[in-house]
Amino acid sequence: MSDAYANGIAPALAAEVAAAGGPVARPADHDGSVGRTLFDLPGSADLTVTVLLPNDHLHRAPSQSLVRIRSTDGRRYLGVVTAGPFAEPDGLRGDSPMLQAVATHGGDYLPPYHGRIQVSILGEEIRDGETTSLTPPRLRPLPNSPVWVLDDAESAGVLKCDGDVRLGLAAGHEGVVVGVPSAVKSVFPRHTAILGTTGGGKSNTVAGLVKRATAAGMAVVLLDVEGEYTRLHEANGDAKMSAALAARGLTPDGVPSDAMTVYHLVGRDTTNPAHPHRQPFSLQFAYLSPYQVFEILGLSDAQQERFLKAYDIAKEVMRDLGIFPARNSPEQEQMVMELDEFERGYPRMTLGILMDVVEACLARADSGGSAKRGKRGQAEDDDEGDDCGGYVPRRKPLNTPVGAAAVRKRVHAANPPKNAISWRGLLGRLGRLNRLNVFFDDDTGPPPVKYPTLLKPGSLSVFDLSDSGYSELNNLVIADLLRGIQQAQDAACEEAEKKGDKPPRVLIVIEEAHEFLSDERIDQTPILFQQVARIAKRGRKRWLGLCFVTQLPAHLPKQVLGLCNSFVLHKLTDPVVVNLLRRQVGGVDDGLWDRLPGLAPGQAVAAFPHLTRPILVSVDPAPCQLRMTE
Repeated sequence: MSDAYANGIAPALAAEVAAAGGPVARPADHDGSVGRTLFDLPGSADLTVTVLLPNDHLHRAPSQSLVRIRSTDGRRYLGVVTAGPFAEPDGLRGDSPMLQAVATHGGDYLPPYHGRIQVSILGEEIRDGETTSLTPPRLRPLPNSPVWVLDDAESAGVLKCDGDVRLGLAAGHEGVVVGVPSAVKSVFPRHTAILGTTGGGKSNTVAGLVKRATAAGMAVVLLDVEGEYTRLHEANGDAKMSAALAARGLTPDGVPSDAMTVYHLVGRDTTNPAHPHRQPFSLQFAYLSPYQVFEILGLSDAQQERFLKAYDIAKEVMRDLGIFPARNSPEQEQMVMELDEFERGYPRMTLGILMDVVEACLARADSGGSAKRGKRGQAEDDDEGDDCGGYVPRRKPLNTPVGAAAVRKRVHAANPPKNAISWRGLLGRLGRLNRLNVFFDDDTGPPPVKYPTLLKPGSLSVFDLSDSGYSELNNLVIADLLRGIQQAQDAACEEAEKKGDKPPRVLIVIEEAHEFLSDERIDQTPILFQQVARIAKRGRKRWLGLCFVTQLPAHLPKQVLGLCNSFVLHKLTDPVVVNLLRRQVGGVDDGLWDRLPGLAPGQAVAAFPHLTRPILVSVDPAPCQLRMTE
């Protein structure tokens, strides 16, 4: 068969070459090229060209490698290999009967073959003196244009993948390190999503990201709902991971223990009780927006109405008693005037005060209480009336004769809705919240978090929520932390601006984000989502970045994904999810989307604003210790 080929096709080709004037001398500047562009076909697409390679160059242009095309008209283009390299026989179809017979019945025949790759054009190189820029291409490379593969140094420059927060190595290159710059305002403050199925390597990516972000001087707050990250101060002790780190010239290393604090709710355990810097904390009910509270508790419409009514009554009681605003305090009066209850609650409001007011309203509803009304509703203004069934408050600071009188007076004057069933339902929800014993209502027990301490450059604050046992409680904690950190960062930015300094760079990592912000609940928790959206929008200007981590991206609202400008995509097998992300993540070529369902653990598609294009990355093993791995 080889003789037939030599006696048939080769002489015919030689005759065609002779008729065209003989072979063209290979230009000296074409040395080192790996292949040539092919003619376009009817199915050719814009910004893509097919390149053919001799068989001895087949493996010199792996997928995702960068190439330069020097068109025969003098133009120069940069591109990326998005498909291939494929091996194709010369003059035969790869599935021809002859080759199928050889493959199935045995034989040593291997016909002459060549390689084929598909290249997506990144842009046209325009030279101005010694400066080279990349512009959108107006034309296409001509056929038979030589193609070179860029070396690692030039590839790194083209991809613009430098950064002090290292992610890993770019696929298709031996030594191109992909990093993320921590000091560029268009990157981390523009928010990030780390997505992937279980076992894809998200936890490893998060641990490495956190370690290197703190080393770069960022203040990192990690909301850990599974307790995986409470040992990040320890060096990775796994032998396989250590060997993989050594292969990349890296060493196991944890976050400095004096820079890391593990926080856990009062009365709850942490997965690492031996951590040298462990800090229990409580919540302050006054910090929580009343609208967020009833959303997270899942109150019915009737219960929401009664919740807000009781909340307003409690505020009047607190004013009457001088709890807040204090008497003769213009500053506190101004705070009341400027208070936005969609962002935070009423200062010094406690869950105990609110429950006492709800119980008084319930007692009134049970007694059928309603003062006898004279003409024009005179009894509605009768502050001395008492239709609360003799209810006496039981909690501080209302459990005094003066406090009890103030409650009865304000409940009577407000004439709250009746229907004892709804009041009992509300009281039951609040009682369930109260039994968690996590609210700092007096001077005993661990205090709430001091948010400015979380903003220290180079610090890591891990909030271990693994023992909460109540998803609504986790949501209350996260909502409180987001609000508190935002206010602290706003103050830090104002102070830095006055001093002419740079504000702290803050990164908040929310693990299992779908449990906090689920697509199913966004209609029931619009206030909570609006708070996250406000933080996201303000954070972009104030060096406050959010990082959402989830294995169920389909459960995240589209609005949350829309807040993110950066993505790290691990293995995703659900075609519905992949199609959703196609519409959200720009610049990822079809070749990478096709590879997404088959990515190995530790591989990910990284799409960041500073990169020339999204890159397939082999993520570095985490240098610090995870409590458990996917």
